[in-house]
Amino acid sequence: MGLYRCKSSVLLLGGEHLLEFLDGLSTNHVNGPCTSPFTNGNAKIIDVCDILPVGDRVVLVGYDEYKDQLVAHLMSRILGRNISITDVSHLNDVFIGTEPDHVPEGATVHHSALGWMMVISKSLNYAATWNQEQWDEHRVMNEIPFHGHEISPKVHPFSCGLEELVHPNKGCYIGQEVLTRMRSRGKSGKVMLRKLNPVEGSTTTGQTHSLCIERVQ
Repeated sequence: MGLYRCKSSVLLLGGEHLLEFLDGLSTNHVNGPCTSPFTNGNAKIIDVCDILPVGDRVVLVGYDEYKDQLVAHLMSRILGRNISITDVSHLNDVFIGTEPDHVPEGATVHHSALGWMMVISKSLNYAATWNQEQWDEHRVMNEIPFHGHEISPKVHPFSCGLEELVHPNKGCYIGQEVLTRMRSRGKSGKVMLRKLNPVEGSTTTGQTHSLCIERVQ
C-alpha cells in the first residue's frame, strides 16, 4: 500500500451549472465525481482530469504540464457563462495510489479511474509513501496509464487504456465524431499493452514487464 505525490494542477471552478458545463466538454458523462479526458477536435488528449464537486464548487485535478492548455480550452468555451476558474495548485498536494489506513482531517478523497486519490493542503506537509519507481511498478502490474507516460497530447483515449472513460452514448463534445467513428469501426490505431521485458519503446518500464503503446491491425 502506498501513495505517490503527483505533479498535478488543481483548479477551483465557481459559478452556475458547473457539472453541466464540464459534461459538455468531456468524453465521460459528468454528473458527479468522476475521471474524464478532455479532447481536441482530432480527439487527442488535452488533459485527463478528476472532477470533484465540493459544496457548490468543483475541483478539477489534472496534470501540471497540461494546465495552461486545459485552462485555455475551458476559457474558450465559457462564452458568457457565470463561471470562474482559480488556480489553487500552489496550495495543494495531490497523492495517488492505494487507500491508506488513515486519512488526515481536511483531505479531499476520490476514487479516481487511475487510483485512490487524495487532495490535501500543502501546509499539512503530508509525506508520500511511494517513490516514482514504486508507483510505476504498481501501474505496470495493474495496467494503469498515467500522465507524461501513456497519457499525452499525442494520443487519443482509446490508445492509452482509457476507453472506459469514453461514454458510448454521449455526444456533442469536442472530439466526439472521431472517437465514435473509431469505436463503430473497431479501429483505434494503437493500444496500450503490458509486455514482458525487454520492451523496445516502452512508455513505463517495470521490473519484469513494461507498458507500451503499439499499433494493432
